[in-house]
Amino acid sequence: MEGSHHDHGHGPSHHHDNPHGGVDSRSGTAFRWSIVLNSGLTALQLAIGFGFGSLALIGDALHNLGDVVGLALGWGADRLSRRPARGRFTYGYGRSTQMASLINGLLIFAAGSVVVVEAIQRLFHPVPLIAGPVAWAAAAGIAINLLSARLFGHDHHHDLNQRAAVLHLLTDAAVSVAVLFSALVVGATGWLWLDAVTAIGVGAAVIWSALGLLREAIALNLDAAPRHVDVSQVEQVLASLPAVLAVEDLHVWGLSTSRTALTAHVLIDPERLASDALSRDQLLELARERLAELGIRKSTLQLETGEDAPLVGPEAP
Repeated sequence: MEGSHHDHGHGPSHHHDNPHGGVDSRSGTAFRWSIVLNSGLTALQLAIGFGFGSLALIGDALHNLGDVVGLALGWGADRLSRRPARGRFTYGYGRSTQMASLINGLLIFAAGSVVVVEAIQRLFHPVPLIAGPVAWAAAAGIAINLLSARLFGHDHHHDLNQRAAVLHLLTDAAVSVAVLFSALVVGATGWLWLDAVTAIGVGAAVIWSALGLLREAIALNLDAAPRHVDVSQVEQVLASLPAVLAVEDLHVWGLSTSRTALTAHVLIDPERLASDALSRDQLLELARERLAELGIRKSTLQLETGEDAPLVGPEAP
């Protein structure tokens, strides 16, 4: 564990963890049904896109295919992250959700790039388009993607893996809106170039969504503190506890896309602690409660006295 090499037994350590619940969770149900619905939608849109000449709809279908692959990866990682730690995997398998988010981002980016390249070529070589079936397929895409996103509820805001899945779905719903509008206009005006222009916009939107996801996934895989955790606020909270003189060797990182861990050395004044009628265990329990309020439910804190500080501080010789 990060920082554990500084532990010299000068004070009690405190470990706390609150792992995920059972595997058969709401997120598992949402992943399962989203995969089923989007698999059917992808097949429908590909058939109609190729059969009736809409590159924009094919682009939408490719993004849906990315949804299916990404959802499958996310579901597998979600289930794997809930398995207990064992053997060499002393922290469990939570990192699988971070890896799935990274792969998801790469898939979304690749799909968007393919659509943009094909659309630019289509601008110079228009293909006849039959608008009616394309419009119906796009409408189906809007309904299915919004329904799939709703299955995840509000829990996805605290889990990058689930948030990646919802981002897939909402982005594709917006893409389907653009494809529907394009099909209706092409049907009314005969402007075949509009389908290619819409496809370029679709691809650009997909690429943009992928970049944001990739930035966050890469950061988490490099052990950055999760975006929802303000490290300076965490340090202030620990420093404000009774009898605490300083906080050193503070590390905050993600065990998964929804679980955050922390280690730190906390320098305390034993006399002040005694005057506040607090034991070390009570101080550690108070620290745990304050950290849990900030979304950190696994913490390892080493209490050090003033005499110990020169031995463990970051500037010690």
